[in-house]
Amino acid sequence: MTPSPHGAVRREELVGIVGWPQPTSELMVEAWRELGIHVGMLSPAVASSLLGPHDVAVGRFDVRATLDGVQPGLQVLVELERRGVRVINLVEALMNAHDKLRTARLLTGADLPHPKTAHITSLQQATEIAPPVVVKPRFGSWGIDVFRCETGDDLTRTLAAVSSRPWFVRHGALAQELVPPTGYDLRLVVAAGQVVGATERVARPGEWRTNVSLGGTRRPTRPSHEACALAVRAATLIGADLVGVDLLPATGGYVVLELNGAVEFDRSYDFEDSSVYAAAASALGLPRITPPRGPTISSGSPASRSRGTSHRRSRVWCKEGSREGRA
Repeated sequence: MTPSPHGAVRREELVGIVGWPQPTSELMVEAWRELGIHVGMLSPAVASSLLGPHDVAVGRFDVRATLDGVQPGLQVLVELERRGVRVINLVEALMNAHDKLRTARLLTGADLPHPKTAHITSLQQATEIAPPVVVKPRFGSWGIDVFRCETGDDLTRTLAAVSSRPWFVRHGALAQELVPPTGYDLRLVVAAGQVVGATERVARPGEWRTNVSLGGTRRPTRPSHEACALAVRAATLIGADLVGVDLLPATGGYVVLELNGAVEFDRSYDFEDSSVYAAAASALGLPRITPPRGPTISSGSPASRSRGTSHRRSRVWCKEGSREGRA
């Protein structure tokens, strides 16, 4: 507790990572607590009941595992903002990142380099983008249901194959021009207009997609000024405070492929002189205090166990409800 100028005692500011369990969120809790930040992973309901003025809510809602939208509870961020909570990643920013059609329209409208994109809502709909093209869900992640179509016939067969999937029925599909693969891409973590971490994601042999979930690997990198400037412009454009920006190497520079409002990252994103978690906390201006002495509820979720996270050191205030999305 901290004395106020009027002699009253005010509790320390809380930082809630608001959303559903995800390995990166739990690693953020652990790292930020070690920095003296009073932080916990909060479900939407708990965030609504616990956070108030002077507190901070970090919105970490991901896409659903079914790829047909964003995880439930997103509107709690609107309620928290109205209550005077400082919200990092507002609803609009998260939707701008997760909805790849919105992302494409924003990037194209601002003349940022991005693959030509068409929205396909029926099997009979023609696209002006000539093959090769990439077909993907409008709300996609982890490289799931992303298809490379070299010919028009490939595109027709692919659309027929996905036409009954929930994400296509609800939102249709996106067709994007294929940026010639180079075997790797660059993911940068941007916090409050600063690049605080980055990695190169390398596709496994025989695979053109670089997703780690598909067998890709990471290697350290120090991104160029050009790459950093482009990532910051993209993050600023969608209004995101903490976001991942994926860049593809292309002739003459880079192309912005995607932005991720619940970006997954770990210490492999560190630069030589700083931890990605510490750099993000500093850029976001998170309040630091003496670590609390009171009892806390241990994490110990299946996600943290599978990633080797220490249950003793990672603490949360409360997590409730079922896991939604890819934890």
